[in-house]
Amino acid sequence: MLELQNINKTFNKGTPNAKQALNNLSIHLYPGDFVSVIGSNGAGKSTVFNAIGGSFLLDSGHILLEKKDITFLPEHKRAQQIGRLFQDPLRGTAPNMTIEENLALVYLRANKHRTIFGITNKERDFFRSKLAELNLGLEDRLKIKVGLLSGGQRQALTLLMATMITPKLLLLDEHTAALDPATADKVLELTAKIVAAGNITTMMITHNIASSLNLGNRTIMMNNGQIILDISGEQRKQITVPQLLELFKEKSQTVLDDDRILLA
Repeated sequence: MLELQNINKTFNKGTPNAKQALNNLSIHLYPGDFVSVIGSNGAGKSTVFNAIGGSFLLDSGHILLEKKDITFLPEHKRAQQIGRLFQDPLRGTAPNMTIEENLALVYLRANKHRTIFGITNKERDFFRSKLAELNLGLEDRLKIKVGLLSGGQRQALTLLMATMITPKLLLLDEHTAALDPATADKVLELTAKIVAAGNITTMMITHNIASSLNLGNRTIMMNNGQIILDISGEQRKQITVPQLLELFKEKSQTVLDDDRILLA
């Protein structure tokens, strides 16, 4: 479904500040995989997402989505196939537009023959039905500007916008990190529900080791631009957080020093 083949990226190449962010990294995701990605700061987690999303070109290697090579596909064209959420709830929505206007933008992008003038009653009913699934009361607030919503409400709305038209791939870049614990749990619950309902192939960066073992069906751990651990099945079901930390130490020859992960 998604295949990264020996991808490499060095920033500031040829300068004293050169940094190899991705080091011959390869991974294969199968349809419906939900992969949690963990690793310390600078491990290359967000860089992988940026590579998949097309934020920069690779130095070498290939990215295949449904067996089609998208390595050189422009970012805006990849966005038509790939949904993405960021850590900042303010990204992904237009704050000065209403909820229904934000949803209409997604709907228009997926329906190229749709005119840009007005929202039909049928579309409005569709938006209400999708919002009702979030169980946040947003279906009764279609005319409210998104900028007036709480961070959790905005992130839930962004999640809906990214999946309303089922994407081929969903990238979640620490999408609950800026939320309070109770709201983060709610958004993670919604995430699991929406991903399962649509059987959406998903990658999720998280700083919470427990979440990385409880959500989805695979956990990968990164270090120095490489994947050093990829566990699934019975091994993943049986492993504990201390055992995972010990595996990290064994595979990387270092101790995990990211306080956000250790304290989560």
